[in-house]
Amino acid sequence: MEDEEMEKKVQQYLQRKGFRLTELALQEERNRLSTTSLSLSDVALARSENDPARYYDGYSKLRTWTYSSLDQYKHELLHVLYLVYIHCFMDLVAVGHTHEARSFFHTFRENHERMYSRDLQKLEGILLPLHLEEIELARSLRKNKSRVKLCEYSYGLLLQYLQKTQAFVVLGIIKERITFEVSPGQSSLISDDSDVVTLIGTSKDLAKQINQKEVHVHWGLLEDSVEECMEKEKALSDSDKTEAESKDADTEDSKKRSSEGGKQGGSYKKVKKDKLVGATGKSMKSETSMVSVAPLVKPELMLPVMPVEVEQSILDDLRNRAQLNSLALPSVSFYTFLNTHNGLNCSSISHDGSLVVGGFSDSSVKVWDMSKIGQPPKASSSQGENGTSQGEHVLTSDEGRRSYTLFQGHSGPVYSAAFSPSGDFLLSSSSDSTIRLWSTKLNANLVCYKGHNYPVWDVQFSPVGHYFASASHDRTARIWSMDKIQPLRIMAGHLSDVDCVQWHVNCNYIATGSSDKTVRLWDVQTGECIRMFIGHSSMVLSLAMSPDGRYMASGDEDGTIMLWDLSSGRCVSPLVDHNSCVWSLVYSCEGALLASGSADCTVKLWDVASSTRAFKMDDTKGGSTNRRRILKALPTKSTPVYTLRFSRRNLLFAAGAL
Repeated sequence: MEDEEMEKKVQQYLQRKGFRLTELALQEERNRLSTTSLSLSDVALARSENDPARYYDGYSKLRTWTYSSLDQYKHELLHVLYLVYIHCFMDLVAVGHTHEARSFFHTFRENHERMYSRDLQKLEGILLPLHLEEIELARSLRKNKSRVKLCEYSYGLLLQYLQKTQAFVVLGIIKERITFEVSPGQSSLISDDSDVVTLIGTSKDLAKQINQKEVHVHWGLLEDSVEECMEKEKALSDSDKTEAESKDADTEDSKKRSSEGGKQGGSYKKVKKDKLVGATGKSMKSETSMVSVAPLVKPELMLPVMPVEVEQSILDDLRNRAQLNSLALPSVSFYTFLNTHNGLNCSSISHDGSLVVGGFSDSSVKVWDMSKIGQPPKASSSQGENGTSQGEHVLTSDEGRRSYTLFQGHSGPVYSAAFSPSGDFLLSSSSDSTIRLWSTKLNANLVCYKGHNYPVWDVQFSPVGHYFASASHDRTARIWSMDKIQPLRIMAGHLSDVDCVQWHVNCNYIATGSSDKTVRLWDVQTGECIRMFIGHSSMVLSLAMSPDGRYMASGDEDGTIMLWDLSSGRCVSPLVDHNSCVWSLVYSCEGALLASGSADCTVKLWDVASSTRAFKMDDTKGGSTNRRRILKALPTKSTPVYTLRFSRRNLLFAAGAL
């Protein structure tokens, strides 16, 4: 107070004496001193805000309060606690307190290990501020707000706590990083699942935007396909058979009418009953086939002409197909790879089960012909990149026992292999970012396709051959044709690796599963994403399309299988029984059963016909129920199941490495 009075008196004296320059110099000096003191106070405040002790203190108090809350609200508040925890950790790393950040991360990690173990494993690799941009999860969390679902009462309790404690660090994180979706009523109205915490502007919002596009998914079969020809042939034979039966029945009825009255009435009722039973049997039989009721769709791609002998072979298989349902389960043939020494990365089986291929870590591809297993060994050939044989007709002690054909050409581990529908060609993809086409007739490498920039995780032939699709670490899927070395389409949009790819039965769409926990459906003609499926809590490893093309199954790293309706983008039913990665999924030929192969060393058969039928009923009623029905679990001794294949005659093949 005295200093202010003294300054006023000095200023009055200078004005009275007319010392104008001295007055201005004094005022400038006063302003400089006040600015310096203000900047020093700002620096001290900033340092106190970035002080690691403030993060420890703010989070510890919120943690104590959350765990002391009632159990009815605690499970919701724990989601908020988790977000505060990871943002405190990342903020400490961002300002350079890496040692304190690591200590904070490991001190409180056990609080969230049960619900968010996978996310914590990814965030554990953050050691420097640079990693916040390199690690995808951290980058997404810092660039987007997280939406948390809370009931009205939990939200009120949280606001009261924040107002009372004035924890500025926690308050700043919540204000900047979190948005609350408040629902009226008690917390029991909100499900405790992975949907409680979502990132705004990422997968869920994008999926809603994509699925609301006015793009109709034509999910039927191709016009003039072999299956359609078979259905027409079957319909004609059934109609002829019905007419013959009706004529026989009418002749028998006329004979019966000439006999006695009592016998006449009884036999007439019996014939009627037999007719009714026959008709019911036919209708039940047709109900098990989803293919027969599928609409017909025109192809968007130029399809190759199928050779007559191949078409005849397929028709023979379809005529001899076993009808499967929940009461008639398939026979299973399991191929086990022995002495692979953890070198087998992938396996695939041809459509008739006669050929089995394995892709290995030493960059080799090996094909076994099942018809030659057990025969006396012959001189085998190994094929190089240029198709010339290496060591042909030279038998060593190992080669004399060789029962496979060796293909060599890749320069890195082989991650995927697939046979063409006819079995004449084989595709393989590798960490060397290439895809190779091999001839199983010539035992030679035909083409090397280059286009991806990183390892190619999966490759699949289209149902008609000629075209194929690939999935890569570069976050893209690509469509190729056998006669062109450049991709025809590039599907970009996933936020992480594209781990698996699957063609739709009418070749107009492909589906991709990714490490970003989503599945996307792409239009082959335009290359656009037309459906996005959200619901998995871990990376998607396997996909399968139903024979009628209406439904899709996807399996993830946690062992969860989800059935999707392609038209609406909705989940039909989750199938939960595996306890490890689902590596392979396949529908039976009529679509009544779904087989799944897992790292838990089991093959499981699911009744998906009842699930989809219940979904249709619930859809019309406006309700939603989950149907989970496992028909049978087929355990191996200790062999993880790498691949599954239903033959055209509905025999189930499986393969794995012991």
